[in-house]
Amino acid sequence: MFKGKENNVQKDLDCFKAELTESDFKAFSEFIYNEFGIKMPPIKRIMLQGRLLKRIRELNMQSYTEYKEYFFSKDGQEKEIFNFLNVVTTNKTDFFREPVHFDYLRDEILPHFADNNRSLKIWSAGCSSGEEPYTISIVLNEFKNNNPLFSFSILGSDISNKVLTTASKGIYNEHKVALLPLEMKKKYFLKSKDRENPSVRVKPELQKNIALKYVNLMDNSYNVGDKFDVIFCRNVLIYFDRATQEKVINKLCQYLKPGGIFFIGHSESLSGMNVPLKHIKPTIFLKE
Repeated sequence: MFKGKENNVQKDLDCFKAELTESDFKAFSEFIYNEFGIKMPPIKRIMLQGRLLKRIRELNMQSYTEYKEYFFSKDGQEKEIFNFLNVVTTNKTDFFREPVHFDYLRDEILPHFADNNRSLKIWSAGCSSGEEPYTISIVLNEFKNNNPLFSFSILGSDISNKVLTTASKGIYNEHKVALLPLEMKKKYFLKSKDRENPSVRVKPELQKNIALKYVNLMDNSYNVGDKFDVIFCRNVLIYFDRATQEKVINKLCQYLKPGGIFFIGHSESLSGMNVPLKHIKPTIFLKE
């Protein structure tokens, strides 16, 4: 009567006992690097093992080797690639993370758009679950309140469809906005009535100028339309090795207007790279 349940439990135990072998890890890590430029050194083997476990259980498989064989099959490469990406990529972000960049956007960039009809275009490359493009939208909407002719568009891109789905919904745990000023929260977020699972939803006016798109920064070119005035590429480069970082930045710069601004994360550096960017302030660059 309970045989099915016993079998499922035994499969779970088998999965927990199984280990991701060095050879299987090498196959996955080489694929991740070649396709997406993401570094995964041997020290990350246990991390990958833990992250893949849930997916292996969902597929009712009994070992990492079985999953590897499926993943690298023709059927697996067609059906599993996005699930795999969602498992292995790290997506950590917050509203107004590294606030000096948003201060610079407000104080140094936006004033140039106050007295003309030129629309501001911003790309959040590696936007994760959407907090960055929504933060940008808050800053731009605040500026628009005092400059009604001002217009803008924001592109948010990522390689994970899972986080792009989260971004498109614009629903976040309430703790995500806990540190925002009360007036800002009331102005741009709707509070859920479910107090057991408190959440907030971004208001439609914050979403209407944002487009979300899948973009793999390792591709030779990016289908993102016209060039941008500002590119945020923060805490993305840390997953690439130095040579890949330089290649990605040069490709991104092809989509940045001359005189445009390029932001990187505070744990990243462009020192010694051959890129068409001039250092303005720490983590802030101007395209020459």
